[in-house]
Formats: sequence, structure tokens, C-alpha cells
Amino acid sequence: MRITYHGHSCFEWVHGSHRILIDPFLSGNPSAKVKPEEIDANWILLTHGHGDHLGDTVSIALRTGATVIAPHELAVWLQGKGVNVHGMGVGGGFRFEFGHVKMTPALHGGAIEADGQVLYGGSPAGYLVTVDGKRIYHAGDTALFSDMKLISRGEPVDLALLPIGDNYTMGPEDALIAAEWLNARHVVPMHYGTFPVIEQDPHAFVSRLEQKGIGGTVMKPGDTLEL
Repeated sequence: MRITYHGHSCFEWVHGSHRILIDPFLSGNPSAKVKPEEIDANWILLTHGHGDHLGDTVSIALRTGATVIAPHELAVWLQGKGVNVHGMGVGGGFRFEFGHVKMTPALHGGAIEADGQVLYGGSPAGYLVTVDGKRIYHAGDTALFSDMKLISRGEPVDLALLPIGDNYTMGPEDALIAAEWLNARHVVPMHYGTFPVIEQDPHAFVSRLEQKGIGGTVMKPGDTLEL
């Protein structure tokens, strides 16, 4: 599987004929190197409805025909926009063509900000995605919570994508704890540096991961890794 980072919390996963986007915030993202119209997708995963995660979902999904996997209430709202959706609830799992998806908790907000209104968007979430035996955890926007110890069920997480920005999510200190609780083999930090209030040093974070025997990679927008 090839994984490309597009800045903030947006990643693109390519596995065979499947192109999976998560939280495609590209327009208005100062770190993104790709435009929404340059992205193809079969599937889009959304962790919650905030603008820096919902992003360009509607335009990409309408153009490509991608199915959007999202918290149920957010999926209903997207369906009203003409988007193909698959709604899920926290704790639920489903086997899609590309692999198995389990929706995990996230401690955050989930509102949709649209047309000057703040709408209920369901519970925010993360995802544990299993593809060809590889387990990828995208934490979404979350604080540290003790039930992270249960997400992996004692099995290693091959790749954990963890926010480190602080202020709106957990910061580096809590993300280090999360990596241990998740039994993560490798961690990529995300959700930092996009705005001044979430500036962090990702290299210092990865260095501290490595001191704990956990692999880490700082990905710049456009960087790709193989899993």
C-alpha cells in the first residue's frame, strides 16, 4: 500500500485499484500541494464535520463518484448534497471492497459549519483500517483517552497517524502515550503547523518516539511511504 500525505490530517492510500482519501482538506489548506480537482478517489473517510476535515469532500465525491464513509449524521447531511455515502457509528465495523473499517471513538467536537449555521454532525471518530493484514489507525482529532489501550486489542498497529498540534487535539506528550497504548510499530504525526495555534516540532516528537523504540516518520505534504 502506498500512503501519501497531503497536509494537516489528509492522507491518500492506494491499494490495487482502490484510492482512499481521508479528511480531504485541500482548498484553503496552506500546506497542501495538490488541488481537489487533481485528486481521484473511490472512497473517502471522514472523521468529523469540521471544515478542516470535511474540506473538499463534496466536490471530490460528486466528480469521482466516490463513496464517503462517515459518522451517520454527517453521512445523512452529505447524502442530501447528492453524495454516495455509507454511514457508521462509533464501535461499529464493516468490510468494504478494500478492507475492513472499524470506527473508533475520538474526544472532540463534530459539528458541521455550513451556510453560517452550526449543525449537529454526529460523534467525531477515528478509524482502524485493516488492508491485507496491515492495520492503520487514523485517530482523527482527539484528546488522549484511556480506551486507546483497547483499540488494537493487544495486536500491533502497523501505522498510527496521530495529531500532535495541541490546543484542539492532544499534543506531543499525550501523543507519545497514545503511541505506546496503541502498540504502534510506526507513527506519523499530523494536525500540526497548519495554523499558528498548532505549531509543533514534529522532528522532536519523532526523536522521542524512537527513544521509546517506536518508529516514526515526519512526512511533508506530497511525501509518500510504502506499508
